[in-house]
Amino acid sequence: MKNEQLGELHRKNMEAAMRLAQLSIENSQKIMALQSELARELFQESVAIAKAQTGAEDPQKLMNLRAKYAQETAQKMMESAQKIAEIGNEARVEFSRLLTEQLASGSHDLMDSFQAFFKSLPGHNPNVAEAMQQAMERANNAFEQIAQVSSNAFGNMADIAKSSMSPAKGK
Repeated sequence: MKNEQLGELHRKNMEAAMRLAQLSIENSQKIMALQSELARELFQESVAIAKAQTGAEDPQKLMNLRAKYAQETAQKMMESAQKIAEIGNEARVEFSRLLTEQLASGSHDLMDSFQAFFKSLPGHNPNVAEAMQQAMERANNAFEQIAQVSSNAFGNMADIAKSSMSPAKGK
């Protein structure tokens, strides 16, 4: 493997790492914005409920206001948790896609380098390079299958979370 090839392989790996870091930052920002908005909404509602409670003279009305606030708060928290789960699921899918892409690209570059290396050896045997290529292809296929199963599992979890939220919205 020549220094230029190693340098190019390193550059591609660094670019992939930067894309993953950027994706992580973007998702963290989405989650922080979501949490900040939730905190603002809950604070505003708690102030409104507190004002309403100070004017409530009937104990039953006071209890109803508290129950309504608790229910609305729980609903907002569940919706927020669902949105965070969706962001996490989208991030996992994107990470898997980028990782699969990087592995496919990297294995191709690595395979090209190995083939060049094996060809430069005296009495080179083409079967060695072919066996290595087949092993890398199998590893890539296995990784793609794992990524697909993982993506489907997280999608199913998001669907379950959504369906468990549906009855609560109707109440």
